[in-house]
Amino acid sequence: MIVDPGGYPAAVAYRLLIGSVVPRPIGFVSTVSLEGANNLAPFSFFNAVCAEPPTVMFCPNNRPPAPNHRGPVKDTLANVRATGEFVVNIVSEEIAGKMNLCSGDYPPGVDEFQVSGLTPVPSGLVKPPRVLEARVNMECKVMQIVPISDKPLGGTVVLGHVVRFHVDDAIVEDFRIDPDKLQAVGRMGGNEYSRTRDRFEMIRPVV
Repeated sequence: MIVDPGGYPAAVAYRLLIGSVVPRPIGFVSTVSLEGANNLAPFSFFNAVCAEPPTVMFCPNNRPPAPNHRGPVKDTLANVRATGEFVVNIVSEEIAGKMNLCSGDYPPGVDEFQVSGLTPVPSGLVKPPRVLEARVNMECKVMQIVPISDKPLGGTVVLGHVVRFHVDDAIVEDFRIDPDKLQAVGRMGGNEYSRTRDRFEMIRPVV
């Protein structure tokens, strides 16, 4: 099959992307509005960028057309634009169900911490709270916000400088995180997720 995206609805390219680029890490992003309302939402268009400075990115997608939807801009994006801060919380298996509860399209002002039962705790250098139950939290300051497309299923890339890591002492030794203890969850296509238990090792060649 050969697909030229320009000849199909955007949903076709979306399905091909999320079915091919797998598994995708999940950026569980907490933000706070200027009025002080907490927001917590998962993003599977998320990854690390570089280590100097430590940088992560996530990309809120615009909402597709739907009856009575609340407009294209998600609360997370509105909050990072307004405040310049966010926290990435890494999703482990034990909180995957609660993370999924936070993926609903709730009205502005709804606190997903309350919806999910997850616990907000103060961050040290940014205003958005961390998720207590997450074994890794990254406090971030916005570096750049890059609009890609304002069309439905378009998106905006948010780049953040990690100014502080919080890592559960039980999962780390010599700054190396044990994946068997972290038990991170990845995103597949459709409604499917993946675990990180089935792994294999290859040594990079020395050239």
